[in-house]
Amino acid sequence: MEAVRRWRADWRYPTTLLCMYGFFSTVKPLEPFLIPYLTGPDKNLTAEEVNNQIFPVWTYSYLSVLVPVFLLTDWLRYKPVVVFQCVALFITTSLILWTKTVPAMQATQFFYGVVTASDVAYFSYIYSVIDLKRYRKATSYCRSVQLLGYTVGSVLGQLFVSFDLISYNNIVVLTLVLTSIALLFSCLLPMPQQSMFFHSRKKKMIADTEGHEQEVWGSKELENNSKVSLESLRVERKGETEGDKEPEAEEVEKSTGAVGCTEVLCQLYRDFRLCYSSRKLLYWSLWWAMATCGYNQTVNYVQVLWEHVQPSQNFSIYNGGVEAVSNLLGAATAYGIGFTEVRWEQWGELALGGFSGLGAVALFLMTFLDNIWVCYVCYTIFKCLYMLLITIAMYQIATDLSMERYALVFGANNFGALALQTIITSIVVDSAALGLSIIPQFTIYASYFSTIAVIFSLRGLFTIWNTQRSKNSTSPVESEPPGDDEHRF
Repeated sequence: MEAVRRWRADWRYPTTLLCMYGFFSTVKPLEPFLIPYLTGPDKNLTAEEVNNQIFPVWTYSYLSVLVPVFLLTDWLRYKPVVVFQCVALFITTSLILWTKTVPAMQATQFFYGVVTASDVAYFSYIYSVIDLKRYRKATSYCRSVQLLGYTVGSVLGQLFVSFDLISYNNIVVLTLVLTSIALLFSCLLPMPQQSMFFHSRKKKMIADTEGHEQEVWGSKELENNSKVSLESLRVERKGETEGDKEPEAEEVEKSTGAVGCTEVLCQLYRDFRLCYSSRKLLYWSLWWAMATCGYNQTVNYVQVLWEHVQPSQNFSIYNGGVEAVSNLLGAATAYGIGFTEVRWEQWGELALGGFSGLGAVALFLMTFLDNIWVCYVCYTIFKCLYMLLITIAMYQIATDLSMERYALVFGANNFGALALQTIITSIVVDSAALGLSIIPQFTIYASYFSTIAVIFSLRGLFTIWNTQRSKNSTSPVESEPPGDDEHRF
């Protein structure tokens, strides 16, 4: 029993449970073959119904629940929302299996919007139950396991379809079983005692044994402003039980409590204004929102394009294999960028424009070259380029931000991307508006990325020119005597 208690007190226990949950909840063998399943004899829906009536509901529902879920996640302290996410995923899969009508499939997309909005709980939970020094390692584990789950699901789906091992309906049943296992692991997660905002420690408190105060505002901040230190918002947990707390810890406990909703919202607003007052962060966030919008639209509707180019009834499709390869290559690209020595503050915006232009070229080729293999290759290139650039953007934005503000900026950027995506979907895709077919849709997406490429290429060239001009204007006089320090700093 003592060994079990020690294991549960260790940071590996919640991390392992969360990784198991992340793996089983992301193994979805049917996902790469969802369009052939919905338009095939099992559901007998048309491509127009799926494209223009069913899929847009996901975007609308995601946008409508994102902010409430974000606030509820922190208020409820993560675990209930993780469990709720798995329940919503189970409902989504059940509706796919047992319903066939367009309204039922629209309900499926609504619940899946809830699932994707609840991802914030998965990525935030671990920060509330482990020490600060374990954050990077735990985050890498959770993200890697999710990628592994998506890859395993894609490979399994491809094997099932290519060798005709089981039917589409049985693949959905298998997904339900895996989701049930994920639900079990989510229920076993320990309940966090605090969160970043609603249940955080007060901004000033005695946190160390020497009794000196730790200030909320640290020394390093974007644009020479102050930076919130996550370490000052929480008391370091040493694994002690309620009965053996030290007197100093008891005093700290008395001075802490849940933070009111109004106070949290005001603090979020102040942090939001402070963060986006930085031009550097603003430009990188603008690319993040615009590119993520286009990326999500492409990924959401690419199966419809593949089905148009090569109907699954006439061809042995390889959607699962393509998704698996693109995930792995995208991860390798994102990982490799961490070892490149590039001054991204100078060359980054030009890289955003140039690589976005390559992504636009890939989308144009997918759209106008009526060849499924060209589509597969171009989609893989497009996905790798996005993973490369979003990794650079995330790194540049996170450089001068604390964990709380990074979570805020991350959420705000994704909300902006989703708002743009909703506008595009409501005008271009939704049958209540233009309701365009898939080829005009992808022509618009390719043109959209071309616009991003032009904007950030021009901005990147201006940044480089401005940097060079600043260097030339501040360069020291070479004829200055080596021993004269009068005008040196």
